[in-house]
Amino acid sequence: MKMRGGFDWITKAVFALGGLLLMGIALGLMIYAPITLVRAFTQTEGLDVELFRSIGYLIVAIAVFDVAKYIFEEEVLSDDERRNAAETRRSLTKFGSTIVIAVLLESLVMTFEIAREKPAELVYPVFLMLAGTVLFLALAVFQRLSASTERMVQERDPEAAATPPKPSTRKRA
Repeated sequence: MKMRGGFDWITKAVFALGGLLLMGIALGLMIYAPITLVRAFTQTEGLDVELFRSIGYLIVAIAVFDVAKYIFEEEVLSDDERRNAAETRRSLTKFGSTIVIAVLLESLVMTFEIAREKPAELVYPVFLMLAGTVLFLALAVFQRLSASTERMVQERDPEAAATPPKPSTRKRA
């Protein structure tokens, strides 16, 4: 990631700060979720909604942390300017999947809340569920198009096919 003018360290510092701030926010959500859960068990009503809400906080925290990790690894730690398309697709798919899950989970929470208090307004969680479904379908289209694009690039650029993927930092079981 060489930049003209030697400002590479400024760019890395900005991405590092952004990544660390996002990780801090994710950690805060991970701490807040169990607090919400404990508070829910002390109440007599609304336990089901609070359970789903705390799950939602954890899912969002994981998504935010994953984005922060990606930013940190790709923009701060990596000196490799050439990005592997398959790796980028996997990262974006994982992030998109987390967002879809969060949206659908929120629609479920809204359904429980509204069904109990204002059944006439159930149309709003239904719209949110439809939005989550559209996001899911868009993610599937993205997967399909990016996978076929990867194949075309590898056919046209033998060097791209010969480039080994970057080693994963995760240990697979």
